[in-house]
Amino acid sequence: MSEIEVAGARIEYARIGAADMAKPTLVFLHEGLGSLSLWRDFPAAVAAATGCPAFVYSRQGYGKSDPVALPRPLDFMQREAMGPLPALLQAAKIDDAILIGHSDGASIALVYAGLREKASATRADGGPRLRGLAVLAPHVFVERFCVDAIARTDEAYRTTDLRARLERHHGTNVDCAFRGWADCWLDPKFLAWNIESYLGSIAVPTLVIQGEDDEYGTLEQVARIRRGVRSPVETLVLRQCGHSPQRDRPDATLDALALFVGGLL
Repeated sequence: MSEIEVAGARIEYARIGAADMAKPTLVFLHEGLGSLSLWRDFPAAVAAATGCPAFVYSRQGYGKSDPVALPRPLDFMQREAMGPLPALLQAAKIDDAILIGHSDGASIALVYAGLREKASATRADGGPRLRGLAVLAPHVFVERFCVDAIARTDEAYRTTDLRARLERHHGTNVDCAFRGWADCWLDPKFLAWNIESYLGSIAVPTLVIQGEDDEYGTLEQVARIRRGVRSPVETLVLRQCGHSPQRDRPDATLDALALFVGGLL
């Protein structure tokens, strides 16, 4: 694990594989309770299967990165895509990228891709070349189904060993990570959160992977991305799979990502 300074905050990260000028870097964006370590060995497996280097990190407030002030604003995912993510890519000297995001990280990736196309088709803003997006269990709008599941997770955090299990990955950031996520999603005003307006500006190939048994989202999320994104969209709906395809169906998810990334090289 290494650290990089982004906008005055220390961010933990890991690089996998040697840099290759001919290949993009796979940038992994974790879920709302995730971190660098919670990806486990999946990024290394994707890097090995594609021959691409990978960059994995914990957003501020997660893992061993610096904490973040709470409460988070309700548009925290849009803000992450507008500021910290592009600043991180610049600081890490990543100029050719494929984003691979899970859950909240997938939503951040979608917003970033929409903003990149709006900002400059010629990369005049200095941002990296973006070759494509792979989003696992993304959210583009809020479903009551999801909020109810998060309420149950909040109860588990207070009454079971969930906090202790998360503490192994977040350390002293554990309450910052959990409350920064749950308190936003459970705020009644968050029911209006929606990022579909960004989808029409996405002009890179996009892969969407969703589990049929996802406890935090329905297949309507996939349908809206297919309707909203103007570039080619591939979808994979996995049976016997919940909110984490990379853990519930790792082989199928890895195969889909390897095929998708291979088509972008």
